[in-house]
Amino acid sequence: MSKKIPRWLKNFYFLFGFGFIIWLLFFDSSDFLTVWQNRRRLKELEKEKEYYLEKIEEVKKETLSLGSDTAMLEKFAREKYLMKKDNEDIFIIDDKK
Repeated sequence: MSKKIPRWLKNFYFLFGFGFIIWLLFFDSSDFLTVWQNRRRLKELEKEKEYYLEKIEEVKKETLSLGSDTAMLEKFAREKYLMKKDNEDIFIIDDKK
């Protein structure tokens, strides 16, 4: 009792097509795993882009307010660059833990 291989498994076009699909899924430079990783990375980068666009807007608003308000400019210089007047002492408290 010998089993015969079905005729469609011996068909050249079926074998070629099957091999081509396997090649595209696993061995090609744009295989399934690479495409999946690239899409995941793209989503991460889009989130980062939104974060940085928000930060840019905050900095623009801050810059506009600094240009027109001298009190705000002094506050900014004291907080960001630790500038002080000659008769002052600065104590830095780090509340990050």
